[in-house]
Amino acid sequence: MKLFPAIDIKDGQCVRLRQGVYDDKTVYADEPWKVAKDFEAAGAGFIHLVDLDGAREGRSVNDEAVKAIINNVSIPVEIGGGIRTTEDISKKLALGVSRVIIGTEAVRRPDFVKESILEFGPDRIVVGIDAKDGKVAVSGWEEISRIAAVDLALLMKDMGVKTVIYTDISKDGMLSGPNVEQTKKLADETGLDVVASGGVSSVEDLRKLADAGIYGAIFGKAIYEHRIDLKEVTKEFE
Repeated sequence: MKLFPAIDIKDGQCVRLRQGVYDDKTVYADEPWKVAKDFEAAGAGFIHLVDLDGAREGRSVNDEAVKAIINNVSIPVEIGGGIRTTEDISKKLALGVSRVIIGTEAVRRPDFVKESILEFGPDRIVVGIDAKDGKVAVSGWEEISRIAAVDLALLMKDMGVKTVIYTDISKDGMLSGPNVEQTKKLADETGLDVVASGGVSSVEDLRKLADAGIYGAIFGKAIYEHRIDLKEVTKEFE
């Protein structure tokens, strides 16, 4: 199973939110690039970034912090948050990002995903499916749509998507364990590479996801709170 240690960026800082609530944040580092270097030193093979301000505002906000990360590590980086246009994707790739995550626009304009894959290739485009009670959330999780997560995933598969990141919002930042059942259901029903996100709190949580055949796992708070030793889990799972 692939591991994706996460850095969420807000106001240029490395933070974590609880259940996506912007006012309920904990700041872990003023310079996210130092966190990225620590991840690389621990053996991480990929870093997951989220521009929280970008997700909320619908435009890139923390490019300076992202660029600093890319300049200081040699492992690939993916990013989501505020990516709404082909130009946004081009700019992110020009920064040195390996792949971008499309969330809100996948719901609002599925054809945008198809166009992006045709232009940049399926290895550069990942779709983020963030759900609450099985329904997809958009705009930095502040708006819940009527679309079921599995239906969106199947539509994305038709658009040429290979990988989706599935986040259970109720679990995110809560260290309460991932929603293994729903994540496995999504993977089984779509045949896509599903990366689980939200709620991972221990090595045991990672083992449950791996045993369920899940492609990958994103986790951040568990590292910052010293519940997971990144160096140890990279040895076990990658």
